[in-house]
Amino acid sequence: MRARVREGDADAFGELFDAYARSVYNHGFRLTGDWASAEDVVSLTFLEAWRLRSKIDPEGGSLRPWLLGVATNVTRNTRRTARRHAAAVARLPRAEAVPDFADELADRIDDARQLALVRAALAKLRRAEREVLALCVWSGLDYASAAAALGVPVGTVRSRLSRARKKLAAAVGEVGAEVPAPREPLVGHGQMRGGRVSAAGPTQEGNR
Repeated sequence: MRARVREGDADAFGELFDAYARSVYNHGFRLTGDWASAEDVVSLTFLEAWRLRSKIDPEGGSLRPWLLGVATNVTRNTRRTARRHAAAVARLPRAEAVPDFADELADRIDDARQLALVRAALAKLRRAEREVLALCVWSGLDYASAAAALGVPVGTVRSRLSRARKKLAAAVGEVGAEVPAPREPLVGHGQMRGGRVSAAGPTQEGNR
């Protein structure tokens, strides 16, 4: 598969998309908290993966960690663009308020209160800590794979994950949610939207 993707085999790339689009979508949602943004992350990730295909290491196993690393970088760039856009919009005259995306989530998820509390706790984490949490806990990557995906040492992944868990546990306690700190692995039920499985619950994808 690595050799075929590196050579620009369109069929191989289609197989790659079929195998890991769900993982990329879930990862994108966990990092952005927004359905539409997660869909954009999927599209941009596979476009970027195609552009970077020649840089894939010819030796190795599953390409899933590499794709999640690409998705993480895409999400960073997307969020930077969104911040610049928000800053530009903020300079414009005030228009009618647009409802926060949490309103849409509340309509789609039964336990909206729990989700809001967990989101509030996650918001207290630094970006790097959220990324490691998403890769190691929700996406199920081991330390080495997460380190490769992020381009950082394994020790950095361990320390970031440890800090993230401690902060999340403290934040959850502050907001009064009866939600345990993440443990590996987390398994839950995804939800379907337009034929896709969402990341509303702590669904952990397989490492195919």
